[in-house]
Amino acid sequence: MINLKPQIKQALERNQELVSLLGGNRIYQLTAPNKTEFPRITYFELVNRDAGFADDQSISSHIMFQISIWSDEAKHLSLLGNQIDLSMKSLGFSRIFSTDFYEEDTQIFHRPMRYRKLEVL
Repeated sequence: MINLKPQIKQALERNQELVSLLGGNRIYQLTAPNKTEFPRITYFELVNRDAGFADDQSISSHIMFQISIWSDEAKHLSLLGNQIDLSMKSLGFSRIFSTDFYEEDTQIFHRPMRYRKLEVL
């Protein structure tokens, strides 16, 4: 099994435009320590499964990640989304899903973005 979490975090943190739009390094795996900090990004692995075999050994993995934007202002969704897209595509990921939500109960704007990649071992 391949662990791409460190590469994802590094690619997002190296994107200076993204970090600037966030107002600092507000990129977290799974959950943010400060729930009132906006805007922020969380990421997590959705799928990591064997995808190809040779001689009874896995030779590739199908990997999917979700990157979520959380904001108290709708304007951040597109600006941050464009920068996330650049960072993920630089790692060879393809975007397969993106949509905007407004969560009435928390009054927070949320854009989940899903990416996939076939990683050869």
